[in-house]
Amino acid sequence: MNFLRKYVLSLCLITIAFGGFAQKYEPNWASLDKRPIPTWFTDAKFGIFVHWGVYSVPAWAPANEDIGVYAKYAEWYWMRINGGKDPNEQKTDVNKLFIDYHNKKYGKDFKYQDFASDFKAKEFEPNQWADVFKDAGAKYVILTSKHHEGFTLWPSVQSWNWNSVDIGPHRDICGELTKAVKAKGLHMGMYYSLYEWFNPLYHQDSTKYVAEHMIPQLKDLVTRYEPEIIYPDGEWDYTSKLWQSENFLAWLYNDSKVKNTVVVNDRWGKDTRSKHGGYYSSEYGMVEGGATVSEMAAHPWEEIRGVGTSFGYNHVENLNNYSSSQELIHLLINVVAHGGNLCLNVGPTAEGRIPVIMQQRLHDIGAWLKINGDAIYGTKLWAGRGKTAEGQKRFYTVKNNNLNIINTEWVTKPFTISGLKKAGKVTLVGANVAVKTSFSGGKLTITPPAINPNNNPSNYAWVYKVEGFE
Repeated sequence: MNFLRKYVLSLCLITIAFGGFAQKYEPNWASLDKRPIPTWFTDAKFGIFVHWGVYSVPAWAPANEDIGVYAKYAEWYWMRINGGKDPNEQKTDVNKLFIDYHNKKYGKDFKYQDFASDFKAKEFEPNQWADVFKDAGAKYVILTSKHHEGFTLWPSVQSWNWNSVDIGPHRDICGELTKAVKAKGLHMGMYYSLYEWFNPLYHQDSTKYVAEHMIPQLKDLVTRYEPEIIYPDGEWDYTSKLWQSENFLAWLYNDSKVKNTVVVNDRWGKDTRSKHGGYYSSEYGMVEGGATVSEMAAHPWEEIRGVGTSFGYNHVENLNNYSSSQELIHLLINVVAHGGNLCLNVGPTAEGRIPVIMQQRLHDIGAWLKINGDAIYGTKLWAGRGKTAEGQKRFYTVKNNNLNIINTEWVTKPFTISGLKKAGKVTLVGANVAVKTSFSGGKLTITPPAINPNNNPSNYAWVYKVEGFE
């Protein structure tokens, strides 16, 4: 009897440790939505997106035109030169810009498929990429295993002769980068487009496309590389029923090798964004249904955007098209203070080089996180933070019994934080200087120390840690 009790207790402890190991999920949203988000993801806070494919060869979009965010995506090149339209697009004259460029540069008879032979990836060094991501302070990486063009970065049998092993690089990009990223201790994820612009089967019989092409391909991707993030996209043509999303997620959560650690987003059908799936997703601050960043905070969520105006590499982007290091660090702070993750995209060249300006931005983020990362990683919302104000310069995060006050501009005069029951020692993170404080009537007043270039702990934003707060 004692042995039996110990055995049952051991099983219970294993179940708790693996976050619902014994849970059986049914293929319906009522069951699937009960699965908790693995804590590694909500603690990670910062990840890197990588858009790379055949579109990296022409590498062009009208970056400096007043045409809205979505129309500047270079990875949509094939659709644009064939007259397609993004479902979120407002203006109707965008495609002409792409078509005129293509015809002038390559000629009317040059087909998009011909770009594949120039997607060589001769300078692709997965270990160097992983070093850049690690140095940036990122905790996970998401690679576009297949974008809407249908070209896969692994030897998918469903994409015969339209993948990175059969043509172009003749390399298993997914496999090589997965190995390098995991060796650095980072989590690896895969973006996957559910639909394909010009796949004949998709247009002839979407149900057959899903059953015989999409689902087998997705399962192959998971089985081969064991990604801990699945980021579907291109879901907007159909509901999750036609995409068989519930069936696939039930398999993923119950039977795959990553069932205990995998995280997914909410892009599983035109009925699912900000409603079903795993974490909710926003793109350049835009959320399906018009929700605000503050409203997203009630559920795990992630903001994605590029360092520049495009996700895929765009060779005509100039300095003014790129966010500054300060802007990106402030964005990270804002997103995390609202309970989200930031996944910042880089677009490598067709040769496999991450543009130096993108590396520089990532390095600056990493340098800031090396000093102030404790105010970002593993943090939670502060319930007393109040409403977000336009142009806000002060943000808050909570970790254990510490309150982190993050100022995105240097404050020289005393400032007060209200709504506290208790406040202990206050330090300026990274600085070996005393911080004067007073606490009375639930208000903590902090007098900033004298800072000069010799003792300034960091650039772009400064963190005051309040120990033992309530």
